[in-house]
Amino acid sequence: MAQSPEMRASDSDRDRVAAVLREHTAQGRITMDEFNERLEQLYQSKTYGELERLTVDLPDVDLRHRQLAKKSDKADAKKAKAHAGMRAAWGAWAMASTINWVIWLIVSVTADHLIYPWPLWVMGPWGVVLLVSTLFGSGGSSRKR
Repeated sequence: MAQSPEMRASDSDRDRVAAVLREHTAQGRITMDEFNERLEQLYQSKTYGELERLTVDLPDVDLRHRQLAKKSDKADAKKAKAHAGMRAAWGAWAMASTINWVIWLIVSVTADHLIYPWPLWVMGPWGVVLLVSTLFGSGGSSRKR
């Protein structure tokens, strides 16, 4: 740390050191017991010098690399969520189409003659919209919520 060891540390400084400790724990350099002990000392620390003593025996960690990995994980989760939404839309289409065809079949059988296949008008346009959305839809939507 470039600051004077006697200078008071902020909450964001403590959070940064906590992230470093978590990373070292994930990499197996310190055990969970050591992590918990250091974390306890971390939140009691008041100066940069006290914070530095918690990581003096550990190599430097580049947290920027770790944050990039987290961003790609979020993108993967967003794609999976979009894919699940599309599967749900296709499932709803299939269920509605099946119900309409069953109704059409029951009416056709009870009428003793074949009735015009009106379920095509229900499933056709809806299916075309879903197909276009599936093939050309944006996986990484640029809409902001």
